[in-house]
Amino acid sequence: MSVSISPQVTTLAVLADAVAGRRRGLPEPWRRAVQEAVAPEGWEATRPLGVPGHSVAPDSIVPLTPVGDIPVEFQVAWLRDVPPEVLMEDLEQAFGGENVPTHWQAAVAHPKRWLHGYATAVDNVWSVVEPLWQRARQALDREVERVGAAVVRGGLDALLGTLSDRIVYTGGALRISDLQPSGYDLGERRLVLVPTLAGRDSVIVNLDNPGMVWIAYPVPGADRLWYDQGEQRRGEELAAVLGDVRAGLLAALARPTTMSRLAGQAGTVPSAITYHCDRLAAAGLITRERRGREVWVSRTRRGDALLDLFEL
Repeated sequence: MSVSISPQVTTLAVLADAVAGRRRGLPEPWRRAVQEAVAPEGWEATRPLGVPGHSVAPDSIVPLTPVGDIPVEFQVAWLRDVPPEVLMEDLEQAFGGENVPTHWQAAVAHPKRWLHGYATAVDNVWSVVEPLWQRARQALDREVERVGAAVVRGGLDALLGTLSDRIVYTGGALRISDLQPSGYDLGERRLVLVPTLAGRDSVIVNLDNPGMVWIAYPVPGADRLWYDQGEQRRGEELAAVLGDVRAGLLAALARPTTMSRLAGQAGTVPSAITYHCDRLAAAGLITRERRGREVWVSRTRRGDALLDLFEL
């Protein structure tokens, strides 16, 4: 197992959420900013990525294997220059011969136009997301350290269980929620984890590469990175009242969530945040409820009022 920092995969995750309409928790202000930045040809090319009931797409949407910090500009140049036959080969591999679904037929009919439109969309999205990517370097570095520690200490089972609520590791198998379920034998292929700046429910998986399988998931704490500078300043003021950890936990509870998911967003394990949740509950800011094997955490009206006071 290894971890890779890939801005092009973050760009795809944001593009799919904000433009293609496959909503995965991107904050509304950022969704609107991305939508406003994308040109009409980018919207047209991106449409197949969000068609309901379908998740399979050609490899050309991430044309460069996300190993190493490949600049998005390099990907955009590749998309603009690649021969149309490469896209046609990708479509055939993804869907098999004449079975290309209807929503990809425009790409079949005009591959060069699709490639240029998609390159434009990627370039437009990156123009919005790049400043956030620069601010996220510390969070991404921490995630590299977290994955490395899990590998060294033999904690891969626990690590894989914290990537996303849509990913479960049990009985030696990875189970990933998907619109088009299927089964794959990973064999001896390397597993590459790709942390992204994306909505909290965003997961992208590539199982077709013969040498590796890569899984993209939101970096822990990604929710806090979407704040603008004013929100960041107000967040620091709240942290002065509650402490950094508790302020972050309270702000992350925009909707009820599980202790395990809350811990994953914080980049730790549930036991490490239990004390802080105890303090927040004692102050009447959160409630906890056991449902089956999971403990669900919710913000109370008092907690909402406190965040409203700081305009978060």
